[in-house]
Amino acid sequence: MTPLMPSSAASRTVTTIAMAVILLGLASLSRVRAETALSVQQPPLAKDMREEIVRIDVTVKDMFQRQETRAMPITIYRPAGEGPFPLVVFNHGRATTDNRAKQGRYRPEHAARYLVAKGFVVLVPTRIGYWETFGDFDPEESGPCNARRLEPMAGAASDQVLATVAFAKTLPYVDTSRWLVMGVSVGGLAAIATVARHPPGLLGGVNFSGGSGGDPVKSPQRPCSAALVANHWRTLAKDAAAPMLWLYWRNDQYWGEEHPKAWHKAWVEGGGDAAFSSFAPVGDDGHSGLSNDMQSWLPVVDGFLAQLGFGQHAIVQAPPASAYADVADTGRVPLSAQSKANGYARFLQAQPPRAFAVGVRGAWGYASGDYAVGKALGYCQRSGQSCKLYAVDDRVVWHPN
Repeated sequence: MTPLMPSSAASRTVTTIAMAVILLGLASLSRVRAETALSVQQPPLAKDMREEIVRIDVTVKDMFQRQETRAMPITIYRPAGEGPFPLVVFNHGRATTDNRAKQGRYRPEHAARYLVAKGFVVLVPTRIGYWETFGDFDPEESGPCNARRLEPMAGAASDQVLATVAFAKTLPYVDTSRWLVMGVSVGGLAAIATVARHPPGLLGGVNFSGGSGGDPVKSPQRPCSAALVANHWRTLAKDAAAPMLWLYWRNDQYWGEEHPKAWHKAWVEGGGDAAFSSFAPVGDDGHSGLSNDMQSWLPVVDGFLAQLGFGQHAIVQAPPASAYADVADTGRVPLSAQSKANGYARFLQAQPPRAFAVGVRGAWGYASGDYAVGKALGYCQRSGQSCKLYAVDDRVVWHPN
């Protein structure tokens, strides 16, 4: 199956990565050769969201005023139909120097599936200096901890967001007169910097755990130059117009609980419009709340999007129990014996919350823990098949028809 490709344009390099196949819920993995000669194992592409990877040329500067043009990978997720659909540009964070090459292609699959269900096209740039473009040029370098310069870093990150939006203008299925910017960690910083530039068509922004200068190992909850971040965002806010939503978890090992509150206060004092939500601790490090605590942030983001006019239902809810079968009766599960052994048996061994989904042609997906119903359904839908929840926790919810 050949992925759909956007129309070409001068000075733009567009490349596709072959579609991996999901058969009976078992994912095969494709290997791609990075431009830096680094081989990275990739997960299967999500057929239900028409996931594809393209590359566009972007030109950015670093803090030393060195300017380079490099090919930036962008992952595209899109709803069924031809649109045009509103746009979300979703931005990743920043690992340590040793790990930025290993970050791989940024792929916030579960968040993207929610946004696609809301009716958005989601473009996810993997910015210059990460994954296959890691190397001798790092436009997001900001200097040592005690003498950091956030302006070049924020400028370079937001330049790449705007380059992504410019590329989106060439896609006939995207309506760039209605778009949002979102991001996690340094991607949240990129979202804030983009809102501060007041670009045309921007309706709002969502900052998941945004900031800069954290080190959860050497200096947990004590980011370097925290006051500098506050001052920088206070200055940027004067030109911001679009409303924002800022989401943090109280056990964030990068920033701690109090620094994000001070940063938000500075943004609002500077003239920015942002609602702030502080969630209860999750796991060992709340900095991963985007992925590990969807149960908390989904309704808050959903409410924010509804205020902007995007009220389409997208949060997966568990249906009521059916009378089809007992949850332990594996003989009634509408799958092959192999799929039952590989999938449903693992579901039965997992602790609640847990969920299992089945497809119309033999695909399956299961998940346990946070937002199990949505994640299980998503894993099944990767195959491109129509899927329904079969079991949730200790009850069967599936109907044969």
